Amino acid sequence: MRLLVISLLALFVSLILLIVGNSFLITLLGLRFSLLGIDPSTIGMVMVCYSAGFVLGSLYADRVVRRVGHIRAFAVFAALAGMAALIYPMTYNVWHWGLLRGIGGLSIAALFITIESWFSAVATNSNRSTIFSLYQIAAYSAAALGQLLIGNGNPINYALFSLAALFIVAGIIPLSLSRMKSPEIPEHTEHMSLRQLVRQAPLGVMAAFTGGIFLGSFYALVPLFANLTGMKNQDVSIYMFASILAAMLVAWPIGWICDRARRSYVLLIVLVLASGACAANVLVIDLEFRWRLLALCVCMGLASTVYSIAVAITNDMMDSSQIIAASSGLLLSYGVGSVVGPLLSSTLMEQFGPAALFQTLAAALVLMAGYTLYRQYQVPPLPVEAQEHFVPAIPDVHAISDIDPRNDEFVDTPIEELFHSDPATVDAGNEGELMPAQAEAEAVAEPESGSEPDDTVQAQPERPDEEPPGRSGN
Repeated sequence: MRLLVISLLALFVSLILLIVGNSFLITLLGLRFSLLGIDPSTIGMVMVCYSAGFVLGSLYADRVVRRVGHIRAFAVFAALAGMAALIYPMTYNVWHWGLLRGIGGLSIAALFITIESWFSAVATNSNRSTIFSLYQIAAYSAAALGQLLIGNGNPINYALFSLAALFIVAGIIPLSLSRMKSPEIPEHTEHMSLRQLVRQAPLGVMAAFTGGIFLGSFYALVPLFANLTGMKNQDVSIYMFASILAAMLVAWPIGWICDRARRSYVLLIVLVLASGACAANVLVIDLEFRWRLLALCVCMGLASTVYSIAVAITNDMMDSSQIIAASSGLLLSYGVGSVVGPLLSSTLMEQFGPAALFQTLAAALVLMAGYTLYRQYQVPPLPVEAQEHFVPAIPDVHAISDIDPRNDEFVDTPIEELFHSDPATVDAGNEGELMPAQAEAEAVAEPESGSEPDDTVQAQPERPDEEPPGRSGN
């Protein structure tokens, strides 16, 4: 039990520090670009590079982790993300900003893959539902708390970027001090092609795509929208904080309803209400801050559940053995949406003004509602008793599909196997990833031919034609 508490504490502290720094940086960049007078379409192109990098990192970063080990990979990618955060104030070149966003997205995805593999190793069948819930609460809370740092300085200056980098790099410390061994990443991860997933669960794929359009546009462009409509930096931080907190609070009642009603009907109602809330954000632009805050909280609270409902609808159509493979396809669909959304919304904002952001999002949600009605007409929804248990999903921070309570393929790892039994067997710079303790002992006991043996390992017999050490000079 003590080992479990220690390992979970290190994991959660690292997770929170990373998400606080990353969410703070995303909002900070939107404000900085707006204050510099950059065109909305250019801001959209720069910000969307993060989503593209995140998708690439989700697909390929595990190869780096498998090659060099978890601790080294974690340190490298955290350093890359921190360095990218520090470089932003040093350049005003749009291409540099896009490259830095791509590096940041790829690095953050790799960091989540690394930390989540540790979560999967620590989880057991008896506690994985609890860990999965705590993970999502920690992720939402950290993303919300990161927004409160916005009002602590001028987005044009270096200080806030240094603070964001500080949080990201600080995430290295808890895990680096832990004695946990590196868990294994499977050589061949299950994947399901997007085409196959569309054939089996078209409604889920399209809902994930729509969720990507909304959430990608929200994180990339809402700070810009707030600044262009006259909101102060301190108000922007509260604006973003409250809306992300609302997303966390609304997820649970929506999940409760999804377990008691047909999910396509729940999705349809959520889409209609969320589109109305988007329209309300346009209508309250000139009203007091509290009304604008309320409209955004309702909008974000409802629309943020679209991806979770998409995952639930998709998993209802899958065998338990296909859940992990399907989650990668849904994440890809979400990633495409998170690229399309900011590009389209920012272009329309430049042409028609800031209000075009929420008008575009409302149109996307209405179109999705129409497609949901069409699918209900084509294929009757599953009855409630045939549905899987609803589990909220957070695509913005990657998904721990291994410990998803719906995954029946999960295998326990004894907690004792994740720790070195004797700290003295771990040499400096060797975290137990490149050479297991037993193999290292054998290598020391049997040195290669031609190499000079170490006196501390094995005493060599004295040669008759050579003076033993310590006898010369008599």
